[in-house]
Amino acid sequence: MKSIYLDHAATTPVHPDVVEAMVPVYQETFGNPSSVHQFGRKARSILDKARRQAASSLNADEKEIVFTSGGTEADNLAVIGTARANKAKGSHIITTSIEHHATLHAVEFLETEGFDVTYLPVDENGLVQLEDIKQALREDTILVSIMMVNNETGAVQPIAETAELLKDHQAYFHSDIVQAYGLMEMDVKELGVDLLAVSGHKINGPKGVGFLYVKEGTVLSSQQYGGEQERKRRAGTENVPAVRGLQAAIEVMEAERSTYQEKYLHYKRSFIQTLKDQEVAFEVNGKEETTAASIVNISFTGMNVETLLTNFDLSGIAASSGSACTAGSVEPSHVLTAMFGTGHPKTTNSIRFSFGLANNEDDVIEAAEKISQIIKRLA
Repeated sequence: MKSIYLDHAATTPVHPDVVEAMVPVYQETFGNPSSVHQFGRKARSILDKARRQAASSLNADEKEIVFTSGGTEADNLAVIGTARANKAKGSHIITTSIEHHATLHAVEFLETEGFDVTYLPVDENGLVQLEDIKQALREDTILVSIMMVNNETGAVQPIAETAELLKDHQAYFHSDIVQAYGLMEMDVKELGVDLLAVSGHKINGPKGVGFLYVKEGTVLSSQQYGGEQERKRRAGTENVPAVRGLQAAIEVMEAERSTYQEKYLHYKRSFIQTLKDQEVAFEVNGKEETTAASIVNISFTGMNVETLLTNFDLSGIAASSGSACTAGSVEPSHVLTAMFGTGHPKTTNSIRFSFGLANNEDDVIEAAEKISQIIKRLA
């Protein structure tokens, strides 16, 4: 049976160029990058080059890049580190009800330390409203955290507009750009954001590596205690082979970004059109013009998430009911609940399909046809 992978928002296949770049590091460059001898210097050189590549991809300075173990650690360092370091200025944090759990659980933890958190609502398309942000701002607000692209629906949030709103406010602005980084061009000077979290395995790089962009002058405290790596912001010996793989993934991403964006949008449209041609009862959650090219979230009328995913898997199709970090959970999606309300059928009958390197148009159409057959059989 042929397997078709439609879950790139959960993780992506590692690009062959990335594997090729990492293997020699494992074989030849085993030195600790903090060591001053030649073995350490060789490892440090790899880190330096990767840091410059990551910074260049955002039009940032290399001193503003902190390597982490992935997006979750980057989000935690940004949210918890910034809040704790700036508590003397206030204790109010603004985020949204649809954030990735790396951010949501971080701010929930901060509530136990006495911070006051405002969770902004979203409309039925999963979009945060600028007026709501404006109304939520207080004099003691020290941090605003809004993801750029939602991992469940692909909804693209007004990040640059929010940054403009915060321009004259003391609050730092953090954005999780894990789902956006691979497809959208980023310029931190134009965006006006203070902190950006990135994950390697969402851009065809290795798992276990990512980085946090920290704008020069941003005050945050380290969340790990140990050595003085990463300019004292993130203790621990850096994962040199993974960082080299991340660099290679960024190089491929920058060379192919526009092609990928066009290709994945075409896949999404072909997928939806095939479902329409098969006369399946469904609704797309969100609008194409306000969602990322690679993600579509679809509600199948009268269906059940667990039943659908089980039948899809038995037919060789990999998809998701939402965040991969809650896979196996029978809880309704917190994102769709925020969009449609508690108990709405869409919170338990919607599937996320996400397109990427593992796909071609024939596979996408074949998957949509198989899915249509399953829906008709279960109806």
